[in-house]
Amino acid sequence: MKNNHARGEDKHQRIIAAALKVFARKGFFNSKVSEIAQEAGVADGTIYLYFKNKDDILISVFETEMKAMISTMKKELSKCHDPLEKIKMFAFQHLNMITENQEWAEVAQVELRQSSKFMREYVKDNFSAYLDIFADIIREGQEKGIIKASINTGIAKRAFFGALDEMGRYWVLSRARRYTIEESAKQISDFFINGVINKEGAH
Repeated sequence: MKNNHARGEDKHQRIIAAALKVFARKGFFNSKVSEIAQEAGVADGTIYLYFKNKDDILISVFETEMKAMISTMKKELSKCHDPLEKIKMFAFQHLNMITENQEWAEVAQVELRQSSKFMREYVKDNFSAYLDIFADIIREGQEKGIIKASINTGIAKRAFFGALDEMGRYWVLSRARRYTIEESAKQISDFFINGVINKEGAH
């Protein structure tokens, strides 16, 4: 028999999973806490045992999904030792994770941007950790002489993520997939690699 802590964790995760479905289906502002509770199979009041309000649920959804993306990205990148190949792999894995989880794509690309409370108050620890994975790739390339020493990792990680994020937003908003994951990842990573590569040090 599960202890109280385990049962609590189960409900917490069920609520987050339910919220993701409801937010993606109805939109954050049009969603009601009671609808999330119904989707999760818990009483309305149970929600408030774990979350302060709907914004708090949205932040928890983001945290949960970002943790999963960080774990997946690190696992995939650990299979490669070439920084330039890691850049290509990062692009592919990011776009692949977005397309494999349509509900998360809807929430990440549309709903989060519409919550001024989220944009203003959320301390983006996991988001920063995700970007830092890419910054580490750049630093590794610099240490190996493959990537220009003049590249600023802070700018680089945001610029690269911005390009990937825009492609994901385009797919969500247009409801069309004019470009494949493979083509998009290759084009974006090639643009970036051509800008950062140290041609004298690369082999």
